[in-house]
Formats: sequence, C-alpha cells, structure tokens
Amino acid sequence: YQRRVRERNMAFTLPPVPYSHDALAPHLSKETIEFHWGKHHAGYVTKLNELAKGTDLAKKSLEEIIKTEKGKPFNLAAQIWNHTFYWNSLSPKGGGKPSGKIAEAIDKSFGSFDEFKKKFEEAANAHFGSGWAWLVRDDNNHLEVVDTHDAGNPLTQGKIPVLTCDVWEHAYYIDYRNDKATYLKPVSYTHLRAHETPE
Repeated sequence: YQRRVRERNMAFTLPPVPYSHDALAPHLSKETIEFHWGKHHAGYVTKLNELAKGTDLAKKSLEEIIKTEKGKPFNLAAQIWNHTFYWNSLSPKGGGKPSGKIAEAIDKSFGSFDEFKKKFEEAANAHFGSGWAWLVRDDNNHLEVVDTHDAGNPLTQGKIPVLTCDVWEHAYYIDYRNDKATYLKPVSYTHLRAHETPE
C-alpha cells in the first residue's frame, strides 16, 4: 500500500516492459532485461522525480521536458522516454519484413528492406560511445536512419521516432560483453518492431 501511495505522488512513473522479462531470450536474457529496465531505466525515473519535486517540471510531460529543457532535466526525461520507446520497439514476435504502410515507406525511402537493415545496423555499429540508433520520419512519411549521442532524442529535431535501438553498453554487456555487433544482429533482425506509419 505504501508503495502505491508513493507511486501516485510521483510525477513520473516507470512503465512496465510490454512482455515477460525472459521473452527475448536467448538474444536478450532475463538478467539483462531486469538489470537494464529495473536499474538503469528505473534510476532515471527516480532521479527525475527527485529533481522535479516541488518545481514546474513536475507539471510537464516527458515530451515537453525533452523539447524545452537542457542539461540534467533533459537528460533524465529523454533517457526515460528513449528507454520506454526501446522496449516497445522490441517484440518476441518481431523481426522479418514488415507489411502495410511502413513497408511502403521503407521501400520508398531506402529502396528495399534489405538496404534499410544495412543502414540501420551500420549506424548502430559505427556509433562511437553511448547513444541510440533510430528510424525516424518526417511529416511526409519520408524515413531516414539517424544516431544520437547520450540521451539525444529526434523529437528535438522535429523528427518522429519509428523505432530505436539502444547502443549504450549497459544494453548488451551482460550477454555480449563488449561485442556490440553480435548484440545488434538478433536485436535488429529478430526482435525489432517498426511502429506503423500513420494514414
């Protein structure tokens, strides 16, 4: 009961992972999910609540903070948003060539799904240091692959995220140590789930 009261009093909460913690095994282990989500992701939520307590930040959404704030508030809000989007970009039933409007947009923007996969993996693998690889779209449904450093988020550039891959080392170190390329293969091709483009 006391925990529920504390959660209600928090401006920001930790969303659950949208599948069981062992659902992505063997590619991402239960230990990785529980450590990544339960320690890193949860830690950003705790720190942002501490920072926002008694201030106008507590009245803002994560998106508002990302678009209007700098420094620590931005970093914490963006890391919460990015991680939530990352968990929702993965699925036990993901992977494979998409269909529908997202497939049409990928073919139009990259020439083929295989070319998109190549560009996405290259961006994630070549990214130096901590950050994120993204598939983003503009208002005309043109897609592009971008990478951002640290807590960077495409919303600050007027881009709409379609999917993301976490390339911070804590995302894969338990399972793959420092072998990011091996981590990216199953994550990119087995579990990534592109969010559908709008009508």
